[in-house]
Order: sequence, then structure tokens, then C-alpha cells
Amino acid sequence: MSERQGFRPAFRRWRADRPFWGGALLALGGAWILLTMKASLKVVLQVGMQGLAGYLLPALMVVLGLLVLFNPAQRLFYSITGVLVSLGTWLTSNLGGFFVGLLLGVVGSCLAFGWLPDQEPRRSRRERRKEAATAP
Repeated sequence: MSERQGFRPAFRRWRADRPFWGGALLALGGAWILLTMKASLKVVLQVGMQGLAGYLLPALMVVLGLLVLFNPAQRLFYSITGVLVSLGTWLTSNLGGFFVGLLLGVVGSCLAFGWLPDQEPRRSRRERRKEAATAP
């Protein structure tokens, strides 16, 4: 039981030091597009340019999302590249995974771009109440 209690605060500290939701959404958008590439031909709207770019760009989105998570110092380059690659999936990968993957990629990249590392982590309501109760 104590291992589980120790994991959650450690994960929260790790998550607070990086643009977690931006990287997660960018990687999720790439994974979604890769899944829609396996759709049956009745569902596919656009086969894509020579097939290779249809798989390459979403795979690059997943890699960029993971790089944002594990190397947040270079988040600006990764997020700008992520937006461009996400927009490129419009032409190559079933209209960007039927718009869902495209939107996830663009929103995730924008969140990663706008993240500021020197901001104070957000405190929960419980922490604020506890602080107010102990203050004289």
C-alpha cells in the first residue's frame, strides 16, 4: 500500500516539471491517426500520398509528443514541428484521422508551446484550505 501512495505524489511532481498534457495530446493524436490508417476501405476518405507519408507523419507526431514529455527543454522546437506535422496529416492520412487526430495534435502542440517552466505549480483546493486553516 505504501508503494502506491509514494507513486502518485512522485508522478505529480514529474508531471509538474514538463508540458504533460501537451505532449500527451500530441502523441495521442498521432496514435489516433495511425489507428485510422488501418480503417477498412469503405471508411477511408483519402488513401494518401504514396502510403509512406501517411504512416510517417503520424509516427513522427507520436515521437514528438514523447520528446516533449521527456525533453521539455526543447519543447518550442518540438511543438512547432508538431503543429506543422499535424497539419500535414490533413493531406496524407485520412484528413488527419477524420479531424480528431489533427485537432488533438494541434491542441497538444499549442499547449506545449505555451507552457512556461517557471510558473508555480497549481495548488489544489484542499491544499489551499489546509494552508488557510493553519494561518493565524
